[in-house]
Amino acid sequence: MRLALDRRRANLAGFAGCVGLLAVALFFQYVLHQTACNMCILQRIAVGALGLVFLAAAIQHPANAGARIYGLMLALAALAAAALSARHVWMQLQPPGSLPSCGADFYTMLDMLPFHEVVRRIVMGGGECQAIDWSLFGLSMPAWLLLAVTGLGILGVAGNAGLPRSAGR
Repeated sequence: MRLALDRRRANLAGFAGCVGLLAVALFFQYVLHQTACNMCILQRIAVGALGLVFLAAAIQHPANAGARIYGLMLALAALAAAALSARHVWMQLQPPGSLPSCGADFYTMLDMLPFHEVVRRIVMGGGECQAIDWSLFGLSMPAWLLLAVTGLGILGVAGNAGLPRSAGR
């Protein structure tokens, strides 16, 4: 039996991938008791946003012009997640102690500052985000996330720009 890939299936697969990434992050936090740093939380928000765009594209299932708009939105969401992941990898590659602290934890900063200022402080600081608590094949979690969101971005763009709509609709 051949499984044909169409736009809706590609978008659902992208949504499932985002849910899987978030599930892994929650597993590491709540089962393995690894504390999520501020950059990790920003990356979770970006992956969640990417997943929501995939889900919206799958539910709406637009024709060609709408699919291309979703492809652009997916590209932008994936680029945001990739940029945060790449910045986190860069932070981890710096000598220990070379980056300033970004301040309090994410939720405390949200209580005191507007969201854009919280994001700016986290991205510019990040001394707490330098620790590498887990790696696989020499790649840290942010490096794996960078690879994953890059793949999801490619799926989102290719799936909405080049794949046909399903025959059922």
